[in-house]
Amino acid sequence: MKAVFKSGPGSGKNPFERYLETHPMGEIIFSEGDIGTEMYIIQSGTIELLKSIGGETRVLSTLEKGDFFGEMSVLEDLPRTASARAKTDVEVVRINGALFDTMLKNNTEIAIRMMRKLSRRLREASAMLEAGMGRPAAEEEKPKEKPILRKAEQEHDACRLLSPDGKHEFFLNREGDTLVGRSDPVTGITPDVDLTPLDTQRSTSRRHAKLYQMSGNYYLMEEIGVMNGTFVNESRVATGTPVALQNGDALKFGLVMLTFHTSAEP
Repeated sequence: MKAVFKSGPGSGKNPFERYLETHPMGEIIFSEGDIGTEMYIIQSGTIELLKSIGGETRVLSTLEKGDFFGEMSVLEDLPRTASARAKTDVEVVRINGALFDTMLKNNTEIAIRMMRKLSRRLREASAMLEAGMGRPAAEEEKPKEKPILRKAEQEHDACRLLSPDGKHEFFLNREGDTLVGRSDPVTGITPDVDLTPLDTQRSTSRRHAKLYQMSGNYYLMEEIGVMNGTFVNESRVATGTPVALQNGDALKFGLVMLTFHTSAEP
C-alpha cells in the first residue's frame, strides 16, 4: 500500500504537513538494501527497525514519536542497512536533503542527537574491532552497570529530586554529573534521572539538563538543544549557565515538576 500524503487548507499551520505520510500497521516503509534519499521522523505510532542476520529477521530497535530513522541515506548515498516496519499505524515526516538542511538550521537538537547516535555507532564498531583482534575493549567503552540501591541503603543525606505527589524520587549521583531527560531508543542512552514515566506529553528533551556537585554545592545546567526550557523557582535557566540550587527549590524540566532536596527528608 502506498503512503498517504496529507495536504489541504490547514497546510499553512504546519510547514511540514505536505511531507507527512501515514502507514498502516505491518507495512514496510523501506527494506534493507533499498536505495533511498530520505530520512523519517515519527509523528505518531511505533516503528520497528529490522535486519536479516544469519537468515533470521531480528528487531534491532523500536522507535516512537520524536525518534528518527533512515538518516544514513541523507548523509551518504548508500543502500539501507536495515528495514523499517510500522509496528502500529504510524504518521511520519519524510525528509529529503533540502528539507534536512532547513531542519538542521532551525532545530539544533536534531543535529545533536544525530551526532550522538553516530558517535555511539563508532564506539560500538571500535569495540567490535578490538574484540575481533583479541584485545579487550577500552574501559570507557564498556557499559557501566549502575548499582541499584534500595531506599534503606541510601544514606540519610542523599540528595534527590521528588515529584509533587511524592510517588517518584530520583537520587542524584554522589560523584560526577547526574543527567536528567528521557530515554532515547535512537542512541540507546538512558539518563540517570529518566523522566519518561512522568512526561506523558514528551516535553522533556532526551538530554535535558545535568546536576553536579562542586565545592559542596549542587548546580543545575541546561544541555544544548533543549526546546521547552528548564526552570528554577519559575525562572528560566539560560543554556550552558550553571545555577546554584538550594534545598526545596522547585525545578521544572519542560512540563515536569520536581523538587530538589539536599537530604532524604522531604
